[in-house]
Amino acid sequence: MNEITLDSILIHIGQFGKYQMLNYLILALPMFLNSIFSVTYVFTASTVNHRCNITECDFTGSVFQEPWVNFTIPVQGNGDLSQCTRFSKVSDGDYSGQCDERGFDNVIEKCDSFIVDKSQSSISNEFGIYCGDEWKLSLVGTIHNVGQFVGIPLGGLISDKFGRRAAITLGGIISAVMGIARSYSPNYTSFLVFEFLDAVGGSSLYASIFILGIEFIGPKRRVLAASGLTVFYALGEIAFGLLSKYIPDWRLVLKLVYFPSLIHIALFWILEESVRWLLTQRKNEKVKDQLRKAARINKSELPEEMLSGLIEGNEKKMEADKSTQNFPITLAFKTFFWRILNCSLCWFTNVLVYYGLSLNSVALGGNKYDNFIWISAAEIPGFFSPVLLMDRLGRRYSLFGAMIISGLSIGCSVFINSDQRVWQLALFFIGKLAITSSFQVLYFATAEMFPTKVRHSLLSFCSMFGRFGSMLAPLTPLLGVYYAEGPAIIFSACAIFSGFLALLFKETTEVELPNTLDDAEVLGNKKDDREDI
Repeated sequence: MNEITLDSILIHIGQFGKYQMLNYLILALPMFLNSIFSVTYVFTASTVNHRCNITECDFTGSVFQEPWVNFTIPVQGNGDLSQCTRFSKVSDGDYSGQCDERGFDNVIEKCDSFIVDKSQSSISNEFGIYCGDEWKLSLVGTIHNVGQFVGIPLGGLISDKFGRRAAITLGGIISAVMGIARSYSPNYTSFLVFEFLDAVGGSSLYASIFILGIEFIGPKRRVLAASGLTVFYALGEIAFGLLSKYIPDWRLVLKLVYFPSLIHIALFWILEESVRWLLTQRKNEKVKDQLRKAARINKSELPEEMLSGLIEGNEKKMEADKSTQNFPITLAFKTFFWRILNCSLCWFTNVLVYYGLSLNSVALGGNKYDNFIWISAAEIPGFFSPVLLMDRLGRRYSLFGAMIISGLSIGCSVFINSDQRVWQLALFFIGKLAITSSFQVLYFATAEMFPTKVRHSLLSFCSMFGRFGSMLAPLTPLLGVYYAEGPAIIFSACAIFSGFLALLFKETTEVELPNTLDDAEVLGNKKDDREDI
């Protein structure tokens, strides 16, 4: 008799039946909300259009565009008004101190106070962060990603020790509470603190949702189902872009996002736990009950002999698995050192390019909200393209191809003039589509190359290393101020370099998810794979 595995049972009762679909739809909500948690700082901490307050002309009701700005404020190279300087007034004469073109000379001086475009709102105008202090806005993104760096390993440990459901529920509640608190921030410092704590709570949500999503879906439907689930991430970003565009009040936007997120509390009771995780914890009765329930909802028959065979086989594996004799994380790092190192570098590159493109899209010419929405929309085909590629080309070649395409398209944007905004946006669109596809493949490859017992912990470690990329990403628009092509060159070089290293990964296409350390160690040990990392 063939060995009874969870995958063989899933094939028998339905790889993506009604039972999986119900859980899938429940997971779509935290995935949608988590995407917004990850990018709120793009607009809440963005610069807003501002100009000098011309005391000789402006009054209490002055708006951003006034007739006198044409002769009181210098024009920058791109044709926009200078945001930080003005022409000085003449020191004497008939027009001294008057709002008349003849009352200003060509001497440029820094602003003392500002008039803001009231159609935009962020902490910039709320807390008076302009010009030389704008590094404080970039710092918000960096602090957010420091919070993710702290929270990702904690979330991974919670997920592997207490279950995927517990990690999703706890992380979502913490993010919701901190986001609501942030909407009431009285000053810049408190805003930073709540931003950090929000990121700590929500940082592991995507990975927890993704892992739970794939661990109870059959091998032939795993890629399609997970790709469909992650599309809700892109939809969340688009929704946030639209919300920010039409509601010029960052505090209200945060309230509209985070108050509904308190629904995470209910997930602890309505979400089903991962059967694979239950198997590693030897919670055999819960495994049987859940599989019986799945078979019943899917209208399939599940013989008790199959359940008994699954439990017996799992017990034998758990007894023989050397990770049960040692602390599995320590042993996993020793066993998979080169695999983890390459995985971490690949995560760094994907996170840097993925978030870097989103943040730098706001700096492209045109409406920053529309740019962000279009670049976010590029993620939808990016999430689905692995469905067409991964099973045909394999994980390694799909990852390699996506990263190379992203790197080349971003590199080509360096040679496009700044006035050709459509071409710039098109190349950014292709680069974002390709790096999204790469990110999606990377999640699969990472989840499939490590055993269940430490799957989320090791995925979290690689992802945590990737947070160095997301810490640098918010600083790249600042680099663009001094060297416009700098961010694109960095993104392109990193993507191409890491793309070639991706060819060294183990191939995991159509391979059963490894449950034990021993399973993962011999993963893909075919003749042509002996040199793989």
